[in-house]
Amino acid sequence: MTEQPKGPRFLDWLHDRVFHNYLWRSVFRSGYPDTPRSQMLVVATNVFLHLHPTRVHKTHVKITHTYCLGGLSFFLFLVLTVTGVLLMFYYVPSVERAYQDVAALETKVRFGLLMRNLHRWTGHAMVITVFLHMMRVFYTGAYKSPREFNWAVGVVLLMLTLLLSFTGYLLPWDQLALWAITVGTNMVGSAPVLGEQTRFILIGGFEVGPDALIRFYTLHCIGLPLLAAVFMAVHFWRVRRDGGLSRPL
Repeated sequence: MTEQPKGPRFLDWLHDRVFHNYLWRSVFRSGYPDTPRSQMLVVATNVFLHLHPTRVHKTHVKITHTYCLGGLSFFLFLVLTVTGVLLMFYYVPSVERAYQDVAALETKVRFGLLMRNLHRWTGHAMVITVFLHMMRVFYTGAYKSPREFNWAVGVVLLMLTLLLSFTGYLLPWDQLALWAITVGTNMVGSAPVLGEQTRFILIGGFEVGPDALIRFYTLHCIGLPLLAAVFMAVHFWRVRRDGGLSRPL
């Protein structure tokens, strides 16, 4: 067994042991990122980092350029996902148990009230940050060529965010939620041509009831989050394909 070196040579020995072994080389094929080229290769070949450009303009690191509204929206989506999964352990989407489960969550489950309020207020905050992000993109002209397609993806994400907030409103199954959804779906039904059909499909009948609850639950917990995740991935990928963030006009 070879003796480990001491002093300054120990750092060189540790560097070789860590960054030149087979495990490291199997994960990072481009080697240790100690040159500009290898640093770009690490970003380009990583499944998470490749969504971002390998280089950014110096104006993009200023907080006042974007106010990180897009990143905040994504972070809030992750918080909603985690808290939503935790809430699913204590909630059953049935008219007999929905209200009692929410009440029990707030009174009998440890940190249940905090968990529910965190989920609810994070949902409100995401609607605000996504809207502000869209306004920032619009007023700075970041939607112009070659970013028109990504602007359309952003509009879809805004609609999905609003639908996520709307479908989650019914789940507590209290009087406020019941009549709010009744008014909202009646507004949908008043739309011309396909209004009544859309309302019928949305609530599964002619009035808000058990079918509406299970449909809203499925959309809120599975359908809409999956669609949002797909469009977010496309949105991030297009930011890189379009040359990164837009520069100030």
